Amino acid sequence: MAFMSEQFTISQLAAEFGVTARAMRFYEDRGLLSPARRGQARIYSRRDRARLALIVRGKRVGFSLTEIGEMLDLYDLKDGQETQLKTALEKFRARLVALEEQRHDLEASIEQLRQTCALVEEMLQNKDEAKRRVLVGYAVQPSNAS
Repeated sequence: MAFMSEQFTISQLAAEFGVTARAMRFYEDRGLLSPARRGQARIYSRRDRARLALIVRGKRVGFSLTEIGEMLDLYDLKDGQETQLKTALEKFRARLVALEEQRHDLEASIEQLRQTCALVEEMLQNKDEAKRRVLVGYAVQPSNAS
């Protein structure tokens, strides 16, 4: 089994999770991360690393930092995470419903755009055909100039 470090620097975690050091300092300011200090350096624990993983995942699926913070704070209730897990599950299900509704709306919008593109393409094609008929008509029929 591979040994996992107990401490991490801001640059290590930023690189691992694809976030900026500035974002991590922001999460710290919001109380989501609590690194120890060694001089000016921030030292992150495994707990901070786990919290950052949840922050990134939560943001990816559309949770606000406030919602993420509420779920993370429930970890400290010392009830075997039951409250945290139940609350998280409720929020996950609600978010899933919202995302499914968004997907439905997006699919409808995409279909509307496809239909509109087809209509505009047809209009352009008909316009081009009408121009060709007019040009061919002039070439075939001499003008009735007196």
